[in-house]
Amino acid sequence: MSNNLLIYNTLSRKKEPFEPINPPHVGLYVCGPTVYGHTHLGHARPAITFDIVFRYLRHLGYKVRYVRNITDVGHLENDADEGEDKISKKARLEQLEPMEIVQQYVSLYRHHMARLNVLMPGIEPLASGHIIEQQQMIKAIIDKGYAYEKNGSVYFNVLKYNQDHHYGVLSGRKIEDLQSNTRALEGQDEKANPLDFALWKKASPEHIMRWPSEWSDGFPGWHLECSAMSTKYLGETFDIHGGGMDLLFPHHECEIAQSMAANGKSQAKYWMHNNMITINGQKMGRSLNNFINLDQFFDGTHKLLEKAYSPMTIRFFMLQAHYTSTLDFSNDALQAAEKGFDRLMKAGETLLTLKPSDQSSVDVKALHEKCYEAMNDNFNTPIVISHLFDAVRTINSIADGNETINAKELELLQSTFNTFVYDVLGLQANEQAAKPSNDLSAQLIDMLLNLRMDAKHKKDFATADAIRDQLTQLGVEIRDKKDGFEWEIK
Repeated sequence: MSNNLLIYNTLSRKKEPFEPINPPHVGLYVCGPTVYGHTHLGHARPAITFDIVFRYLRHLGYKVRYVRNITDVGHLENDADEGEDKISKKARLEQLEPMEIVQQYVSLYRHHMARLNVLMPGIEPLASGHIIEQQQMIKAIIDKGYAYEKNGSVYFNVLKYNQDHHYGVLSGRKIEDLQSNTRALEGQDEKANPLDFALWKKASPEHIMRWPSEWSDGFPGWHLECSAMSTKYLGETFDIHGGGMDLLFPHHECEIAQSMAANGKSQAKYWMHNNMITINGQKMGRSLNNFINLDQFFDGTHKLLEKAYSPMTIRFFMLQAHYTSTLDFSNDALQAAEKGFDRLMKAGETLLTLKPSDQSSVDVKALHEKCYEAMNDNFNTPIVISHLFDAVRTINSIADGNETINAKELELLQSTFNTFVYDVLGLQANEQAAKPSNDLSAQLIDMLLNLRMDAKHKKDFATADAIRDQLTQLGVEIRDKKDGFEWEIK
Protein backbone atom coordinates (compact mmCIF):
# COMPACT_ATOMS: atom_id res chain seq x y z
CA MET A 1 0.00 0.00 0.00
CA SER A 2 1.15 3.51 -0.85
CA ASN A 3 1.93 5.98 1.92
CA ASN A 4 2.09 8.84 -0.61
CA LEU A 5 -1.61 9.43 -1.23
CA LEU A 6 -2.76 12.99 -0.51
CA ILE A 7 -6.47 13.85 -0.18
CA TYR A 8 -7.97 17.33 -0.13
CA ASN A 9 -9.97 17.42 3.10
CA THR A 10 -12.83 19.92 3.00
CA LEU A 11 -12.81 19.93 6.81
CA SER A 12 -9.22 21.17 7.11
CA ARG A 13 -9.25 22.95 3.70
CA LYS A 14 -5.91 21.44 2.69
CA LYS A 15 -4.36 18.31 1.25
CA GLU A 16 -3.57 15.72 3.90
CA PRO A 17 -1.73 12.38 3.81
CA PHE A 18 -4.25 9.57 3.72
CA GLU A 19 -3.90 7.59 6.95
CA PRO A 20 -6.81 5.18 7.57
CA ILE A 21 -8.15 4.84 11.08
CA ASN A 22 -7.83 1.05 11.00
CA PRO A 23 -5.56 0.02 8.11
CA PRO A 24 -5.82 -1.79 5.81
CA HIS A 25 -9.59 -1.30 6.22
CA VAL A 26 -11.18 1.88 4.85
CA GLY A 27 -14.72 3.11 5.46
CA LEU A 28 -16.12 5.17 2.56
CA TYR A 29 -19.58 6.73 2.75
CA VAL A 30 -21.05 8.70 -0.17
CA CYS A 31 -24.38 10.51 -0.32
CA GLY A 32 -26.30 8.89 -3.14
CA PRO A 33 -29.34 9.99 -5.14
CA THR A 34 -32.88 10.93 -4.22
CA VAL A 35 -34.84 8.57 -6.44
CA TYR A 36 -37.87 10.50 -7.66
CA GLY A 37 -36.84 11.16 -11.29
CA HIS A 38 -34.55 10.29 -14.18
CA THR A 39 -30.81 9.92 -13.62
CA HIS A 40 -28.99 13.10 -14.70
CA LEU A 41 -25.47 14.49 -14.81
CA GLY A 42 -25.73 15.66 -11.22
CA HIS A 43 -26.07 12.00 -10.22
CA ALA A 44 -23.28 10.87 -12.54
CA ARG A 45 -20.48 13.14 -11.36
CA PRO A 46 -20.33 12.07 -7.69
CA ALA A 47 -20.86 8.44 -8.71
CA ILE A 48 -17.89 8.58 -11.10
CA THR A 49 -15.76 10.69 -8.72
CA PHE A 50 -16.06 8.24 -5.84
CA ASP A 51 -15.89 5.24 -8.14
CA ILE A 52 -12.35 6.46 -8.91
CA VAL A 53 -11.61 6.82 -5.18
CA PHE A 54 -13.00 3.31 -4.55
CA ARG A 55 -11.05 1.78 -7.45
CA TYR A 56 -7.74 3.42 -6.58
CA LEU A 57 -7.88 2.62 -2.87
CA ARG A 58 -8.57 -1.01 -3.71
CA HIS A 59 -5.73 -0.95 -6.25
CA LEU A 60 -3.38 0.28 -3.51
CA GLY A 61 -4.35 -2.75 -1.44
CA TYR A 62 -6.90 -1.30 0.97
CA LYS A 63 -10.00 -3.27 1.96
CA VAL A 64 -12.74 -0.74 1.30
CA ARG A 65 -16.25 -0.93 2.72
CA TYR A 66 -18.10 1.39 0.35
CA VAL A 67 -21.57 2.57 1.46
CA ARG A 68 -23.73 4.76 -0.80
CA ASN A 69 -27.20 5.59 0.48
CA ILE A 70 -30.40 6.11 -1.47
CA THR A 71 -32.86 8.73 -0.23
CA ASP A 72 -36.41 7.46 -0.57
CA VAL A 73 -38.10 9.37 2.25
CA GLY A 74 -37.85 12.73 4.00
CA HIS A 75 -36.35 14.83 1.18
CA LEU A 76 -38.84 17.71 1.11
CA GLU A 77 -39.40 19.98 -1.87
CA ASN A 78 -37.53 22.99 -0.49
CA ASP A 79 -34.75 20.84 0.98
CA ALA A 80 -35.56 22.27 4.41
CA ASP A 81 -38.35 21.30 6.80
CA GLU A 82 -41.49 22.25 4.91
CA GLY A 83 -43.17 21.25 1.68
CA GLU A 84 -44.22 17.94 0.23
CA ASP A 85 -41.99 14.87 0.21
CA LYS A 86 -40.64 14.58 -3.35
CA ILE A 87 -41.33 10.86 -3.67
CA SER A 88 -44.79 11.15 -2.13
CA LYS A 89 -45.59 13.93 -4.58
CA LYS A 90 -44.41 11.83 -7.54
CA ALA A 91 -46.46 8.87 -6.30
CA ARG A 92 -49.58 11.03 -5.96
CA LEU A 93 -49.18 12.53 -9.43
CA GLU A 94 -48.62 9.14 -11.08
CA GLN A 95 -51.17 7.34 -8.87
CA LEU A 96 -48.61 4.80 -7.71
CA GLU A 97 -47.41 3.56 -4.35
CA PRO A 98 -44.29 5.49 -3.19
CA MET A 99 -42.23 2.30 -3.16
CA GLU A 100 -43.22 1.68 -6.79
CA ILE A 101 -41.64 5.05 -7.60
CA VAL A 102 -38.57 4.12 -5.56
CA GLN A 103 -38.18 0.73 -7.23
CA GLN A 104 -38.62 2.22 -10.70
CA TYR A 105 -35.98 4.91 -10.30
CA VAL A 106 -33.52 2.87 -8.23
CA SER A 107 -33.50 0.28 -11.03
CA LEU A 108 -33.01 3.03 -13.63
CA TYR A 109 -30.20 4.63 -11.60
CA ARG A 110 -28.37 1.31 -11.23
CA HIS A 111 -28.80 0.60 -14.95
CA HIS A 112 -27.22 3.95 -15.84
CA MET A 113 -24.38 3.48 -13.36
CA ALA A 114 -23.61 0.10 -14.92
CA ARG A 115 -23.48 1.69 -18.39
CA LEU A 116 -21.03 4.28 -17.01
CA ASN A 117 -19.00 1.36 -15.60
CA VAL A 118 -19.47 2.62 -12.04
CA LEU A 119 -18.86 -0.25 -9.63
CA MET A 120 -21.63 -1.14 -7.23
CA PRO A 121 -20.92 -0.17 -3.62
CA GLY A 122 -20.67 -2.93 -1.07
CA ILE A 123 -23.77 -1.61 0.72
CA GLU A 124 -26.52 0.57 -0.79
CA PRO A 125 -29.03 1.19 2.02
CA LEU A 126 -32.41 2.92 1.65
CA ALA A 127 -33.56 5.49 4.21
CA SER A 128 -36.94 3.77 4.50
CA GLY A 129 -35.22 0.58 5.59
CA HIS A 130 -33.55 2.27 8.57
CA ILE A 131 -36.36 4.08 10.37
CA ILE A 132 -35.60 2.32 13.67
CA GLU A 133 -31.93 3.39 13.57
CA GLN A 134 -32.98 6.96 12.86
CA GLN A 135 -35.46 6.98 15.75
CA GLN A 136 -32.76 5.62 18.07
CA MET A 137 -30.40 8.41 17.04
CA ILE A 138 -33.10 11.02 17.66
CA LYS A 139 -33.60 9.64 21.19
CA ALA A 140 -29.85 9.84 21.83
CA ILE A 141 -29.75 13.47 20.65
CA ILE A 142 -32.73 14.37 22.85
CA ASP A 143 -31.12 12.63 25.84
CA LYS A 144 -27.94 14.67 25.30
CA GLY A 145 -30.02 17.88 25.38
CA TYR A 146 -29.53 18.91 21.75
CA ALA A 147 -33.09 18.37 20.46
CA TYR A 148 -36.67 19.13 21.53
CA GLU A 149 -40.16 17.93 20.61
CA LYS A 150 -42.88 20.33 19.48
CA ASN A 151 -46.37 19.33 18.35
CA GLY A 152 -45.24 15.84 17.37
CA SER A 153 -42.12 16.98 15.47
CA VAL A 154 -38.55 16.90 16.80
CA TYR A 155 -36.01 19.64 16.01
CA PHE A 156 -32.27 19.90 16.46
CA ASN A 157 -31.28 22.82 18.71
CA VAL A 158 -28.52 24.50 16.72
CA LEU A 159 -27.80 27.28 19.23
CA LYS A 160 -27.48 24.84 22.14
CA TYR A 161 -25.18 22.64 20.05
CA ASN A 162 -23.04 25.62 19.05
CA GLN A 163 -22.40 26.41 22.72
CA ASP A 164 -20.47 23.16 23.00
CA HIS A 165 -19.29 22.61 19.41
CA HIS A 166 -18.82 24.62 16.24
CA TYR A 167 -21.88 24.49 13.99
CA GLY A 168 -20.33 25.50 10.67
CA VAL A 169 -17.01 23.70 11.09
CA LEU A 170 -17.22 22.12 7.60
CA SER A 171 -18.50 25.06 5.58
CA GLY A 172 -16.59 27.75 7.52
CA ARG A 173 -19.79 29.55 8.49
CA LYS A 174 -20.22 31.39 11.79
CA ILE A 175 -23.41 31.12 13.80
CA GLU A 176 -23.68 34.92 14.06
CA ASP A 177 -23.69 35.29 10.26
CA LEU A 178 -26.19 32.47 9.86
CA GLN A 179 -28.54 34.10 12.38
CA SER A 180 -28.37 37.50 10.69
CA ASN A 181 -29.12 35.95 7.28
CA THR A 182 -31.94 33.67 8.41
CA ARG A 183 -35.55 34.66 8.90
CA ALA A 184 -38.50 32.71 10.24
CA LEU A 185 -40.55 31.21 7.42
CA GLU A 186 -44.30 30.75 7.39
CA GLY A 187 -45.19 27.35 8.80
CA GLN A 188 -41.99 27.09 10.86
CA ASP A 189 -43.29 28.95 13.95
CA GLU A 190 -42.98 25.83 16.11
CA LYS A 191 -39.18 25.95 15.87
CA ALA A 192 -37.40 27.58 18.79
CA ASN A 193 -35.03 29.20 16.28
CA PRO A 194 -35.13 29.48 12.45
CA LEU A 195 -31.71 27.76 12.28
CA ASP A 196 -33.06 24.59 13.89
CA PHE A 197 -33.74 21.67 11.54
CA ALA A 198 -36.11 18.71 11.69
CA LEU A 199 -35.05 15.31 12.96
CA TRP A 200 -38.62 14.00 12.84
CA LYS A 201 -41.67 15.53 11.17
CA LYS A 202 -45.26 14.84 12.15
CA ALA A 203 -47.05 13.72 8.98
CA SER A 204 -49.98 15.74 7.70
CA PRO A 205 -53.18 13.74 7.03
CA GLU A 206 -52.47 13.49 3.29
CA HIS A 207 -48.82 12.45 3.71
CA ILE A 208 -48.40 8.91 2.35
CA MET A 209 -45.03 7.81 3.78
CA ARG A 210 -45.31 7.65 7.59
CA TRP A 211 -44.15 5.52 10.49
CA PRO A 212 -45.25 5.31 14.15
CA SER A 213 -42.99 6.83 16.79
CA GLU A 214 -43.26 8.02 20.39
CA TRP A 215 -43.60 11.58 19.08
CA SER A 216 -46.13 11.10 16.27
CA ASP A 217 -46.91 9.21 13.11
CA GLY A 218 -44.37 10.83 10.87
CA PHE A 219 -41.09 10.51 8.98
CA PRO A 220 -37.41 11.36 9.56
CA GLY A 221 -35.74 14.55 8.43
CA TRP A 222 -33.60 14.34 5.30
CA HIS A 223 -30.27 15.00 7.07
CA LEU A 224 -30.74 12.24 9.63
CA GLU A 225 -30.52 9.18 7.38
CA CYS A 226 -26.84 9.61 6.50
CA SER A 227 -25.80 10.01 10.14
CA ALA A 228 -27.77 6.92 11.16
CA MET A 229 -26.74 4.67 8.28
CA SER A 230 -23.05 5.64 8.25
CA THR A 231 -22.92 4.88 11.98
CA LYS A 232 -24.65 1.52 11.49
CA TYR A 233 -22.36 0.28 8.72
CA LEU A 234 -19.07 2.11 9.29
CA GLY A 235 -19.04 2.96 13.00
CA GLU A 236 -19.22 6.21 14.91
CA THR A 237 -16.07 7.50 13.18
CA PHE A 238 -14.94 6.35 9.73
CA ASP A 239 -12.42 7.40 7.10
CA ILE A 240 -13.99 9.23 4.13
CA HIS A 241 -17.35 10.94 3.66
CA GLY A 242 -18.07 12.11 0.11
CA GLY A 243 -20.72 13.89 -1.90
CA GLY A 244 -21.44 16.84 -4.15
CA MET A 245 -20.49 20.41 -3.27
CA ASP A 246 -24.19 21.28 -3.16
CA LEU A 247 -24.54 19.05 -0.08
CA LEU A 248 -21.78 20.74 1.92
CA PHE A 249 -24.26 23.12 3.56
CA PRO A 250 -26.65 22.45 5.11
CA HIS A 251 -26.80 18.68 4.60
CA HIS A 252 -23.26 17.66 5.59
CA GLU A 253 -23.04 20.37 8.23
CA CYS A 254 -26.18 18.98 9.83
CA GLU A 255 -24.80 15.44 9.59
CA ILE A 256 -21.70 16.47 11.53
CA ALA A 257 -23.82 18.13 14.21
CA GLN A 258 -26.19 15.15 14.55
CA SER A 259 -23.40 12.60 14.77
CA MET A 260 -21.40 14.63 17.28
CA ALA A 261 -24.52 15.26 19.38
CA ALA A 262 -25.53 11.58 19.40
CA ASN A 263 -22.13 9.87 19.59
CA GLY A 264 -19.81 12.52 21.00
CA LYS A 265 -17.35 11.84 18.15
CA SER A 266 -16.36 13.37 14.83
CA GLN A 267 -18.27 11.55 12.09
CA ALA A 268 -15.56 11.27 9.42
CA LYS A 269 -11.82 11.92 9.26
CA TYR A 270 -11.79 13.18 5.65
CA TRP A 271 -14.55 15.03 3.80
CA MET A 272 -14.42 15.09 0.00
CA HIS A 273 -16.69 17.08 -2.33
CA ASN A 274 -16.94 17.02 -6.10
CA ASN A 275 -17.73 20.33 -7.77
CA MET A 276 -20.75 21.34 -9.81
CA ILE A 277 -21.75 20.81 -13.44
CA THR A 278 -22.75 23.55 -15.89
CA ILE A 279 -24.06 23.28 -19.45
CA ASN A 280 -22.78 25.85 -21.94
CA GLY A 281 -21.67 27.98 -19.00
CA GLN A 282 -25.05 27.92 -17.23
CA LYS A 283 -26.03 26.10 -14.07
CA MET A 284 -28.07 23.03 -14.96
CA GLY A 285 -31.75 23.37 -14.04
CA ARG A 286 -35.22 22.50 -15.29
CA SER A 287 -36.27 26.17 -15.27
CA LEU A 288 -33.49 26.99 -17.77
CA ASN A 289 -34.56 24.13 -20.06
CA ASN A 290 -30.98 22.80 -20.02
CA PHE A 291 -31.66 19.88 -17.71
CA ILE A 292 -30.42 16.82 -19.64
CA ASN A 293 -30.85 13.33 -18.24
CA LEU A 294 -28.49 10.50 -19.09
CA ASP A 295 -30.90 8.76 -21.46
CA GLN A 296 -31.05 11.97 -23.51
CA PHE A 297 -27.25 12.07 -23.66
CA PHE A 298 -27.09 8.44 -24.72
CA ASP A 299 -29.72 8.77 -27.47
CA GLY A 300 -29.15 12.44 -28.42
CA THR A 301 -32.82 13.44 -28.07
CA HIS A 302 -32.40 16.73 -26.16
CA LYS A 303 -32.54 19.84 -28.33
CA LEU A 304 -29.24 21.15 -26.93
CA LEU A 305 -27.39 18.05 -28.15
CA GLU A 306 -26.04 17.79 -31.69
CA LYS A 307 -25.72 14.00 -31.44
CA ALA A 308 -25.82 11.07 -29.06
CA TYR A 309 -22.85 10.49 -26.76
CA SER A 310 -21.84 7.09 -25.42
CA PRO A 311 -21.60 6.40 -21.67
CA MET A 312 -17.83 6.07 -21.99
CA THR A 313 -17.58 9.49 -23.67
CA ILE A 314 -19.46 10.97 -20.70
CA ARG A 315 -17.19 9.17 -18.22
CA PHE A 316 -14.00 10.11 -20.07
CA PHE A 317 -15.12 13.74 -20.36
CA MET A 318 -15.75 13.95 -16.61
CA LEU A 319 -12.33 12.48 -15.83
CA GLN A 320 -10.62 15.11 -17.98
CA ALA A 321 -11.43 17.67 -15.27
CA HIS A 322 -10.31 17.35 -11.66
CA TYR A 323 -13.20 16.41 -9.40
CA THR A 324 -12.80 19.68 -7.43
CA SER A 325 -13.23 21.79 -10.61
CA THR A 326 -16.48 23.02 -12.13
CA LEU A 327 -17.26 20.96 -15.23
CA ASP A 328 -18.93 22.60 -18.23
CA PHE A 329 -20.67 20.42 -20.80
CA SER A 330 -20.91 21.54 -24.44
CA ASN A 331 -21.18 19.73 -27.75
CA ASP A 332 -17.70 20.87 -28.81
CA ALA A 333 -16.14 19.63 -25.58
CA LEU A 334 -17.97 16.30 -25.73
CA GLN A 335 -17.00 15.71 -29.34
CA ALA A 336 -13.37 16.46 -28.52
CA ALA A 337 -13.61 14.00 -25.61
CA GLU A 338 -15.14 11.41 -27.92
CA LYS A 339 -12.18 11.67 -30.31
CA GLY A 340 -9.70 11.50 -27.43
CA PHE A 341 -11.40 8.46 -25.95
CA ASP A 342 -11.43 6.68 -29.32
CA ARG A 343 -7.73 7.42 -29.74
CA LEU A 344 -7.02 5.91 -26.32
CA MET A 345 -9.02 2.76 -27.09
CA LYS A 346 -7.31 2.30 -30.47
CA ALA A 347 -3.92 2.59 -28.78
CA GLY A 348 -4.98 -0.18 -26.40
CA GLU A 349 -5.76 -2.41 -29.40
CA THR A 350 -2.45 -1.52 -31.05
CA LEU A 351 -0.58 -2.26 -27.83
CA LEU A 352 -1.72 -5.88 -28.04
CA THR A 353 -0.09 -6.25 -31.46
CA LEU A 354 3.37 -4.89 -30.53
CA LYS A 355 6.31 -7.26 -30.75
CA PRO A 356 9.38 -6.85 -28.52
CA SER A 357 12.81 -6.03 -29.93
CA ASP A 358 16.25 -6.76 -28.52
CA GLN A 359 16.79 -3.07 -27.79
CA SER A 360 14.51 -0.40 -26.32
CA SER A 361 14.47 3.31 -27.13
CA VAL A 362 11.63 4.21 -24.73
CA ASP A 363 11.55 4.76 -20.96
CA VAL A 364 8.33 3.25 -19.60
CA LYS A 365 9.37 3.39 -15.94
CA ALA A 366 9.13 7.19 -15.91
CA LEU A 367 5.60 7.03 -17.36
CA HIS A 368 4.63 4.39 -14.79
CA GLU A 369 5.83 6.54 -11.89
CA LYS A 370 4.19 9.71 -13.23
CA CYS A 371 0.79 8.02 -13.34
CA TYR A 372 1.07 7.01 -9.68
CA GLU A 373 2.32 10.47 -8.72
CA ALA A 374 -0.74 12.05 -10.36
CA MET A 375 -3.23 9.69 -8.70
CA ASN A 376 -1.49 10.14 -5.35
CA ASP A 377 -1.98 13.90 -5.73
CA ASN A 378 -5.64 13.97 -4.71
CA PHE A 379 -6.80 11.62 -7.50
CA ASN A 380 -5.64 13.92 -10.31
CA THR A 381 -7.23 12.12 -13.24
CA PRO A 382 -6.60 14.87 -15.86
CA ILE A 383 -2.85 14.59 -15.28
CA VAL A 384 -3.06 10.79 -15.46
CA ILE A 385 -4.86 11.11 -18.80
CA SER A 386 -2.19 13.48 -20.13
CA HIS A 387 0.47 10.87 -19.25
CA LEU A 388 -1.59 8.14 -20.90
CA PHE A 389 -1.65 10.15 -24.12
CA ASP A 390 2.14 10.26 -23.92
CA ALA A 391 1.88 6.48 -23.82
CA VAL A 392 -0.43 6.57 -26.87
CA ARG A 393 2.21 8.48 -28.85
CA THR A 394 4.84 5.95 -27.78
CA ILE A 395 2.63 2.99 -28.74
CA ASN A 396 1.89 4.42 -32.18
CA SER A 397 5.54 5.30 -32.74
CA ILE A 398 6.61 1.74 -31.93
CA ALA A 399 3.85 0.35 -34.18
CA ASP A 400 5.06 2.58 -37.03
CA GLY A 401 8.63 1.35 -36.57
CA ASN A 402 10.02 4.68 -35.41
CA GLU A 403 10.94 3.37 -31.94
CA THR A 404 11.76 0.02 -30.39
CA ILE A 405 10.85 -1.66 -27.12
CA ASN A 406 12.26 -4.75 -25.44
CA ALA A 407 10.23 -7.47 -23.74
CA LYS A 408 10.64 -6.12 -20.20
CA GLU A 409 9.65 -2.57 -21.16
CA LEU A 410 6.72 -3.86 -23.25
CA GLU A 411 5.39 -5.85 -20.29
CA LEU A 412 5.59 -2.73 -18.08
CA LEU A 413 3.91 -0.59 -20.76
CA GLN A 414 1.04 -3.07 -21.07
CA SER A 415 0.70 -3.31 -17.29
CA THR A 416 0.71 0.48 -16.83
CA PHE A 417 -1.78 1.09 -19.64
CA ASN A 418 -4.16 -1.63 -18.45
CA THR A 419 -3.92 -0.58 -14.81
CA PHE A 420 -4.69 3.09 -15.32
CA VAL A 421 -6.99 3.03 -18.35
CA TYR A 422 -9.16 0.06 -17.46
CA ASP A 423 -8.75 -0.66 -13.73
CA VAL A 424 -8.29 2.79 -12.16
CA LEU A 425 -10.09 5.12 -14.59
CA GLY A 426 -12.69 2.45 -15.33
CA LEU A 427 -12.74 3.06 -19.08
CA GLN A 428 -13.80 0.31 -21.44
CA ALA A 429 -14.59 -0.13 -25.11
CA ASN A 430 -17.91 1.37 -26.15
CA GLU A 431 -20.99 -0.82 -26.05
CA GLN A 432 -21.16 -0.87 -29.84
CA ALA A 433 -17.97 -1.74 -31.66
CA ALA A 434 -16.78 0.64 -34.34
CA LYS A 435 -16.52 -2.09 -36.96
CA PRO A 436 -19.63 -3.45 -38.70
CA SER A 437 -21.57 -6.11 -36.84
CA ASN A 438 -21.82 -8.04 -40.11
CA ASP A 439 -18.68 -10.19 -40.39
CA LEU A 440 -19.11 -10.34 -44.17
CA SER A 441 -18.91 -6.53 -44.40
CA ALA A 442 -15.63 -6.56 -42.46
CA GLN A 443 -14.26 -9.29 -44.71
CA LEU A 444 -15.19 -7.32 -47.85
CA ILE A 445 -13.44 -4.20 -46.54
CA ASP A 446 -10.34 -6.24 -45.71
CA MET A 447 -10.45 -7.75 -49.21
CA LEU A 448 -10.67 -4.32 -50.88
CA LEU A 449 -7.81 -2.98 -48.79
CA ASN A 450 -5.67 -5.99 -49.68
CA LEU A 451 -6.44 -5.31 -53.35
CA ARG A 452 -5.40 -1.70 -52.73
CA MET A 453 -2.09 -2.85 -51.20
CA ASP A 454 -1.49 -5.12 -54.20
CA ALA A 455 -2.21 -2.23 -56.58
CA LYS A 456 0.26 -0.02 -54.73
CA HIS A 457 2.95 -2.69 -54.97
CA LYS A 458 2.32 -2.82 -58.73
CA LYS A 459 2.50 0.99 -58.82
CA ASP A 460 -1.12 1.11 -60.01
CA PHE A 461 -1.80 4.20 -57.93
CA ALA A 462 -4.97 5.13 -59.80
CA THR A 463 -6.68 1.90 -58.68
CA ALA A 464 -5.27 2.21 -55.14
CA ASP A 465 -6.56 5.80 -54.85
CA ALA A 466 -9.96 4.84 -56.27
CA ILE A 467 -10.42 2.10 -53.66
CA ARG A 468 -9.36 4.46 -50.88
CA ASP A 469 -11.69 7.26 -52.06
CA GLN A 470 -14.68 4.94 -52.37
CA LEU A 471 -14.17 3.49 -48.90
CA THR A 472 -13.65 6.96 -47.43
CA GLN A 473 -16.98 8.09 -48.89
CA LEU A 474 -18.60 5.09 -47.19
CA GLY A 475 -17.20 6.22 -43.85
CA VAL A 476 -14.20 3.89 -43.63
CA GLU A 477 -11.13 5.58 -42.14
CA ILE A 478 -7.91 3.93 -43.41
CA ARG A 479 -4.50 4.13 -41.75
CA ASP A 480 -1.56 2.76 -43.68
CA LYS A 481 0.97 0.92 -41.53
CA LYS A 482 4.53 -0.20 -42.19
CA ASP A 483 3.41 -3.80 -42.60
CA GLY A 484 -0.22 -3.40 -43.66
CA PHE A 485 -3.22 -1.28 -42.74
CA GLU A 486 -5.84 -0.51 -40.10
CA TRP A 487 -9.39 0.70 -40.65
CA GLU A 488 -12.55 1.61 -38.78
CA ILE A 489 -16.04 2.89 -39.51
CA LYS A 490 -16.45 6.56 -38.55
